[in-house]
Amino acid sequence: MLVSIITPMYNSEATISETIESVLAQTYSEWELVIVDDCSTDSSSDIVKKYQDMDKRIHYYKREKKSSIANARNYAINMSKGYYLAFLDSDDLWEKDKLHKQVTFMKKNNVRFCYSACATIDENSNKTGKVRWVKDYADYSILLKGNFIPCLTVVLERELFDKAEFPEIKHEDYAVWLSILKTGVKAYGINEVLAYYRINSKSASANKFKAALWTWNIYYNYEKMPVYKSIYYFLNYIINAVRKRL
Repeated sequence: MLVSIITPMYNSEATISETIESVLAQTYSEWELVIVDDCSTDSSSDIVKKYQDMDKRIHYYKREKKSSIANARNYAINMSKGYYLAFLDSDDLWEKDKLHKQVTFMKKNNVRFCYSACATIDENSNKTGKVRWVKDYADYSILLKGNFIPCLTVVLERELFDKAEFPEIKHEDYAVWLSILKTGVKAYGINEVLAYYRINSKSASANKFKAALWTWNIYYNYEKMPVYKSIYYFLNYIINAVRKRL
């Protein structure tokens, strides 16, 4: 079954080659890589076009107007053709057997939404030794207590996005996972490192205070929970965040 890999890109000349190479190295060959260039001003587009000439499974689209990562992902999803969707940002990497292991797991267990553990790398692609382990499964109520589904590890049925999309807010991935799980779908994890998230000095998630405010916004404004319920889940989010660092 075809997997559409959704990759938004903006000024990624330093990393996009390595990201594409990690897709080309996949032992699972039924994929298409849908790259949406959000008005890059560096040589990113030239790099991608060279790979596109080498492998017709790579599709490149350039937006006419700068938007957002959520908008770029939604555009890429609309242009995709796969039965499954997977997500890989233009500076992150995958293990070569990532798609094979997840698709096999999903078919064997009749799973519609799958994720895995991931590790971090630095700006020079060196492993930092930090691993983000995951829970075995998630439903809506469990995920409300904090997002433990790394976007770069997700593989899910494209059909789940028929009535969902990445919203134009911060932590857009967390918000859309909640939207999908709210319908009764459950997500299942493989507690094995299958992907690598790049940490850099410009990483938005590095600011923990802002991340907390974005999470509160999801509870109170996006999910439209009453104050008391928002506070309950926000406190759970804070507790889980502190536990990760102990």
